[in-house]
Amino acid sequence: MENPTQILVVDDDRDIRTLLADYLDGNGFRTFTASNGAEMRKMLDTARIDLVVLDLTLPGEDGLTLCRNLRAQSSLPVIMLTARGEPLDRILGLEMGADDYLAKPFEPRELFARIRSVLRRTNALPPNMALSEAHSMLFDTWRLDLMARHLVMEDGTVVALSGAEFRLLKVFLEHPNRVLNRDQLLELTRGRDADPFDRSVDIQISRLRQKLGDDARTPRIIKTVRNEGYVLSATVSIESRH
Repeated sequence: MENPTQILVVDDDRDIRTLLADYLDGNGFRTFTASNGAEMRKMLDTARIDLVVLDLTLPGEDGLTLCRNLRAQSSLPVIMLTARGEPLDRILGLEMGADDYLAKPFEPRELFARIRSVLRRTNALPPNMALSEAHSMLFDTWRLDLMARHLVMEDGTVVALSGAEFRLLKVFLEHPNRVLNRDQLLELTRGRDADPFDRSVDIQISRLRQKLGDDARTPRIIKTVRNEGYVLSATVSIESRH
């Protein structure tokens, strides 16, 4: 029998923890709960967690701090929850490395759909890349740190990436020298929640090119293939954990 996917819900509201645990358990997951950062770390040390649902407004260490610290040590998927609906909070959460964001109040089935979408993206890695043991992906003169989710230049300079930029670059590095159209990129980075008319991929590619020092008119790393899509034109190698 296949082991169920294990979800950790971190929220200081007991009713929300109970509601989500009951719903997710009833839909095939195994759910653990924590009310603060200390309990979250203890649970991560004792259980094999596949995804963390993390509330932004926790007592003591808030969700942004916990997400940033978690992202510095792990590539474990994170979905952030918050009572705030301000765009700035969403951007901050994604900048800290969250994989998705959901504002309260929400329906448990919406969170369930988001979890499945994030897990689908996480599990969509080509088997030959063996990224479970990878620490970094090397390409051109750059290194993508998979734990800290940032770029590193040859001289050691760190270049920060938003959550969306990291996911997009990682998809390119998983499919080097292969033309990917906009729909494929949306599917690989967002799953079924992607809007086929979404132009954010073009914006993210433009930002990635800027950070890579890739001239938009004559790009060397992420090239545009007319009427087809984009291609990462570089050899990619994997640097494993030691």
